[in-house]
Amino acid sequence: MKALRKLGAGITRVEEFFVVIIFIVMLGASFAQVVNRNIVQAPIGWFEELARYMQVYLCLLATELGLRDGTQMSITAVTDRLHGGTKKVVRIIAKLIVLIFTFIIFYNSITIVQKQMATHQTSPGIHVAMWIPYMALPISFGIACIAQVGLFLGILKEKPEGKAPAAKTAEPEEKRPEAEDGQKTQEEVKA
Repeated sequence: MKALRKLGAGITRVEEFFVVIIFIVMLGASFAQVVNRNIVQAPIGWFEELARYMQVYLCLLATELGLRDGTQMSITAVTDRLHGGTKKVVRIIAKLIVLIFTFIIFYNSITIVQKQMATHQTSPGIHVAMWIPYMALPISFGIACIAQVGLFLGILKEKPEGKAPAAKTAEPEEKRPEAEDGQKTQEEVKA
Protein backbone atom coordinates (compact mmCIF):
# COMPACT_ATOMS: atom_id res chain seq x y z
CA MET A 1 0.00 0.00 0.00
CA LYS A 2 2.94 2.36 0.69
CA ALA A 3 4.22 1.86 -2.87
CA LEU A 4 0.77 2.72 -4.23
CA ARG A 5 0.68 5.91 -2.12
CA LYS A 6 4.13 6.91 -3.36
CA LEU A 7 3.07 6.24 -6.95
CA GLY A 8 -0.08 8.32 -6.42
CA ALA A 9 1.86 11.19 -4.86
CA GLY A 10 4.36 11.14 -7.74
CA ILE A 11 1.61 11.10 -10.36
CA THR A 12 -0.14 13.97 -8.58
CA ARG A 13 3.01 16.12 -8.55
CA VAL A 14 3.65 15.51 -12.27
CA GLU A 15 0.00 16.10 -13.09
CA GLU A 16 -0.14 19.36 -11.12
CA PHE A 17 3.02 20.54 -12.90
CA PHE A 18 1.47 19.85 -16.31
CA VAL A 19 -1.81 21.51 -15.29
CA VAL A 20 0.11 24.69 -14.45
CA ILE A 21 2.09 24.60 -17.72
CA ILE A 22 -1.04 23.90 -19.77
CA PHE A 23 -2.87 26.74 -18.02
CA ILE A 24 -0.02 29.16 -18.80
CA VAL A 25 0.05 28.10 -22.47
CA MET A 26 -3.75 28.37 -22.72
CA LEU A 27 -3.73 31.79 -21.08
CA GLY A 28 -0.93 33.01 -23.37
CA ALA A 29 -2.65 31.71 -26.51
CA SER A 30 -5.98 33.26 -25.49
CA PHE A 31 -4.34 36.59 -24.72
CA ALA A 32 -2.44 36.55 -28.02
CA GLN A 33 -5.68 35.80 -29.88
CA VAL A 34 -7.47 38.75 -28.25
CA VAL A 35 -4.54 41.10 -28.93
CA ASN A 36 -4.29 39.84 -32.51
CA ARG A 37 -8.03 40.19 -33.15
CA ASN A 38 -8.36 43.69 -31.66
CA ILE A 39 -4.99 45.35 -32.35
CA VAL A 40 -2.78 43.54 -34.87
CA GLN A 41 -5.58 42.03 -36.98
CA ALA A 42 -3.24 39.53 -38.64
CA PRO A 43 -4.80 36.39 -40.12
CA ILE A 44 -3.49 34.02 -37.40
CA GLY A 45 -6.07 31.39 -36.52
CA TRP A 46 -3.98 28.90 -34.62
CA PHE A 47 -3.99 30.87 -31.34
CA GLU A 48 -7.63 30.01 -30.77
CA GLU A 49 -7.11 26.36 -31.73
CA LEU A 50 -4.13 25.98 -29.40
CA ALA A 51 -6.09 27.57 -26.55
CA ARG A 52 -9.01 25.19 -27.19
CA TYR A 53 -6.82 22.07 -27.13
CA MET A 54 -5.07 23.27 -23.98
CA GLN A 55 -8.45 23.89 -22.38
CA VAL A 56 -9.51 20.31 -23.15
CA TYR A 57 -6.35 18.92 -21.54
CA LEU A 58 -6.71 21.30 -18.59
CA CYS A 59 -10.35 20.39 -17.95
CA LEU A 60 -9.77 16.65 -18.11
CA LEU A 61 -6.61 16.64 -15.98
CA ALA A 62 -8.06 19.03 -13.41
CA THR A 63 -11.26 16.97 -13.29
CA GLU A 64 -9.19 13.91 -12.50
CA LEU A 65 -7.31 15.78 -9.76
CA GLY A 66 -10.60 16.88 -8.23
CA LEU A 67 -12.01 13.38 -8.47
CA ARG A 68 -8.99 12.00 -6.67
CA ASP A 69 -8.95 14.42 -3.76
CA GLY A 70 -12.72 14.56 -3.36
CA THR A 71 -13.23 18.21 -4.29
CA GLN A 72 -15.71 17.36 -7.02
CA MET A 73 -19.30 18.21 -6.32
CA SER A 74 -21.13 15.26 -4.80
CA ILE A 75 -24.40 14.57 -3.10
CA THR A 76 -23.69 13.22 0.37
CA ALA A 77 -27.13 13.56 1.96
CA VAL A 78 -27.52 9.79 2.15
CA THR A 79 -23.98 8.76 3.04
CA ASP A 80 -23.68 11.39 5.77
CA ARG A 81 -26.55 9.75 7.62
CA LEU A 82 -25.07 6.26 7.43
CA HIS A 83 -22.71 4.73 9.97
CA GLY A 84 -20.54 1.68 10.36
CA GLY A 85 -20.56 -1.11 7.82
CA THR A 86 -23.49 0.30 5.86
CA LYS A 87 -21.62 3.51 5.11
CA LYS A 88 -18.55 1.53 4.04
CA VAL A 89 -20.61 -0.67 1.69
CA VAL A 90 -22.22 2.39 0.08
CA ARG A 91 -18.80 4.03 -0.35
CA ILE A 92 -17.43 0.83 -1.93
CA ILE A 93 -20.34 0.64 -4.36
CA ALA A 94 -19.96 4.32 -5.30
CA LYS A 95 -16.21 3.94 -5.81
CA LEU A 96 -16.78 0.81 -7.94
CA ILE A 97 -19.20 2.72 -10.16
CA VAL A 98 -16.66 5.52 -10.65
CA LEU A 99 -13.89 2.98 -11.29
CA ILE A 100 -15.94 1.10 -13.89
CA PHE A 101 -16.95 4.35 -15.58
CA THR A 102 -13.37 5.64 -15.77
CA PHE A 103 -12.15 2.30 -17.11
CA ILE A 104 -14.84 2.22 -19.83
CA ILE A 105 -13.97 5.75 -20.94
CA PHE A 106 -10.25 4.93 -20.82
CA TYR A 107 -10.69 1.75 -22.89
CA ASN A 108 -12.92 3.42 -25.50
CA SER A 109 -10.69 6.49 -25.74
CA ILE A 110 -7.77 4.27 -26.74
CA THR A 111 -9.87 3.04 -29.66
CA ILE A 112 -10.65 6.64 -30.66
CA VAL A 113 -6.97 7.60 -30.57
CA GLN A 114 -6.05 4.54 -32.66
CA LYS A 115 -8.64 5.52 -35.28
CA GLN A 116 -7.25 9.05 -35.36
CA MET A 117 -3.73 7.67 -35.84
CA ALA A 118 -4.94 5.48 -38.70
CA THR A 119 -6.65 8.35 -40.54
CA HIS A 120 -3.65 10.72 -40.28
CA GLN A 121 -6.05 13.63 -39.81
CA THR A 122 -4.48 16.96 -38.84
CA SER A 123 -5.95 20.05 -37.23
CA PRO A 124 -6.71 22.95 -39.58
CA GLY A 125 -4.84 25.69 -37.68
CA ILE A 126 -1.77 24.16 -36.06
CA HIS A 127 -1.52 21.21 -38.47
CA VAL A 128 -0.84 18.82 -35.60
CA ALA A 129 -1.99 15.21 -35.80
CA MET A 130 -5.48 14.99 -34.30
CA TRP A 131 -4.57 12.03 -32.15
CA ILE A 132 -2.55 14.42 -29.96
CA PRO A 133 -5.59 16.43 -28.77
CA TYR A 134 -7.53 13.17 -28.42
CA MET A 135 -4.79 11.77 -26.15
CA ALA A 136 -6.24 13.94 -23.38
CA LEU A 137 -8.91 11.27 -22.87
CA PRO A 138 -6.72 8.19 -22.32
CA ILE A 139 -4.17 10.18 -20.32
CA SER A 140 -6.67 11.68 -17.89
CA PHE A 141 -8.90 8.63 -17.59
CA GLY A 142 -5.90 6.29 -17.34
CA ILE A 143 -4.58 8.32 -14.42
CA ALA A 144 -8.11 8.39 -12.98
CA CYS A 145 -8.29 4.58 -13.16
CA ILE A 146 -5.01 4.24 -11.26
CA ALA A 147 -6.12 6.79 -8.66
CA GLN A 148 -9.54 5.19 -8.23
CA VAL A 149 -7.99 1.75 -7.71
CA GLY A 150 -5.83 3.24 -4.95
CA LEU A 151 -8.80 4.97 -3.34
CA PHE A 152 -10.88 1.80 -3.63
CA LEU A 153 -8.19 -0.25 -1.90
CA GLY A 154 -7.97 2.43 0.78
CA ILE A 155 -11.70 2.15 1.46
CA LEU A 156 -11.42 -1.63 1.66
CA LYS A 157 -8.66 -1.37 4.28
CA GLU A 158 -10.55 1.16 6.41
CA LYS A 159 -12.26 -0.02 9.53
CA PRO A 160 -15.97 0.78 9.53
CA GLU A 161 -16.86 3.88 11.50
CA GLY A 162 -18.81 3.08 14.61
CA LYS A 163 -21.58 5.05 16.20
CA ALA A 164 -20.79 8.05 18.35
CA PRO A 165 -18.51 7.10 21.26
CA ALA A 166 -20.17 6.66 24.64
CA ALA A 167 -19.68 9.35 27.26
CA LYS A 168 -16.54 8.92 29.31
CA THR A 169 -16.87 7.99 32.93
CA ALA A 170 -15.36 10.27 35.50
CA GLU A 171 -11.77 9.35 36.13
CA PRO A 172 -10.26 9.79 39.55
CA GLU A 173 -8.31 12.99 39.91
CA GLU A 174 -4.60 12.62 39.89
CA LYS A 175 -2.72 13.58 42.98
CA ARG A 176 -1.54 17.13 42.53
CA PRO A 177 1.98 18.01 43.54
CA GLU A 178 2.38 20.51 46.31
CA ALA A 179 3.97 23.83 45.61
CA GLU A 180 7.54 24.32 46.65
CA ASP A 181 8.29 25.42 50.22
CA GLY A 182 5.16 23.66 51.57
CA GLN A 183 2.82 26.37 50.19
CA LYS A 184 -0.55 25.46 48.77
CA THR A 185 -1.18 25.50 45.02
CA GLN A 186 -3.65 28.02 43.56
CA GLU A 187 -6.30 25.32 43.10
CA GLU A 188 -6.07 24.37 46.77
CA VAL A 189 -6.39 28.01 47.82
CA LYS A 190 -9.54 28.50 45.70
CA ALA A 191 -11.15 25.37 47.20
